[in-house]
Amino acid sequence: MEERSISGPGVQNANSSPRVLLVVEQLRRRVPGGIGTYARGLIRGFADRATGPRPSPRITLLGSRLPRRGLRPNASDPLESFGLETAISRLPGPVLTRAWDLGLVRAPATYDTVHSVSLAVPPRRQNQGACHAASVVAIHDLAWRQFPETATKHGRGWHEAALRRALRTADGFVVPSQATAEVLEEAGARPNKINVIPYGSDHLPRPEVERTEALLHRLGIGGEFLLSVGTVEPRKNLGRLVAAYAAARSRLPEKWPLLVVGPTGWSSDSSSIDPAGVYRLGEVEDGVLTGLYAKARLFAYVPLMEGFGFPPLEAMRMGTPVVTSHDVPSVVEAPEAEAALMVDPFDVESIAAGLVAAATDDDRRARVVDQGTSLVRRRTWEKTASDHATLWTSFQ
Repeated sequence: MEERSISGPGVQNANSSPRVLLVVEQLRRRVPGGIGTYARGLIRGFADRATGPRPSPRITLLGSRLPRRGLRPNASDPLESFGLETAISRLPGPVLTRAWDLGLVRAPATYDTVHSVSLAVPPRRQNQGACHAASVVAIHDLAWRQFPETATKHGRGWHEAALRRALRTADGFVVPSQATAEVLEEAGARPNKINVIPYGSDHLPRPEVERTEALLHRLGIGGEFLLSVGTVEPRKNLGRLVAAYAAARSRLPEKWPLLVVGPTGWSSDSSSIDPAGVYRLGEVEDGVLTGLYAKARLFAYVPLMEGFGFPPLEAMRMGTPVVTSHDVPSVVEAPEAEAALMVDPFDVESIAAGLVAAATDDDRRARVVDQGTSLVRRRTWEKTASDHATLWTSFQ
């Protein structure tokens, strides 16, 4: 059974360009998170790449029907805003994903490659036992295995089952870091199927200065502040960050506030946030987020683990000193030795010392800003898209 409708102008290229079905069901989620950033960044990278002399793949976006709850009359589908062909199922997201899991709905058969941006993978259509399309699956981390206490029982079960299916059927995997490649190999993936492709960092718009200033004015913040960004969930380690901020606050030149930006994920506990000096802002528009990055005295991001880690790179693009965990791959695996101040995410005092150093040590601030700028200059979505195109073409 296959349910879809096709719309949009598509991208016409040479006959040698692979036809790629990009499975972007993650963009239908209430909190798309880092996987959503990857999906949007990859699409943008191909848009940037299309302006050059190299032919780009012919990409179609696959997703479930537009959620109806809260939908405005005559609202357009956000997937159509990318200017690519779309293949939209008539099924809602949870039903479509379950149908993929059970093999009741399969990917259309008219593509050379089916690339899934997450473990929500549609099985390929077969003809007399032969698969017509290569299957590539992006795996960003295996956090549910490494830190099972930071995931729900249902989430762990679904991810394990989806991973087993992918290990059986995928022709290739994309991972953003060597760290994720290693844990994926330990999970059973063959090394020759794993492709390490670092992600880009140039996905945020320019700062919206006036709106950023208006937000800070409403909060009563007229001077320096510390910033943290990320989905509020156990793996992001917000409790220890807040405890470290409380310990560091009296050691700062002034009691600068800590602003926490990001949507609420599962099992978030607001009671763990000391209200003294800490402001929970929730989600903000992208232009305001960029404005906050640009104005912050420092940026702090101390998750227990990451497969890649976008927020440190986003802050670096705005010239802001970064304090981050010593195993965030987007920073640790870079050749720049001191693109950020590294701390132990399990040690509150280590985090506090990092906050104080990043806020007050001008020499270290200058070094990490310089090396961070060098790092993000190489991390573009156009480069990421080019590496994906090379991989997809290799299956032809």
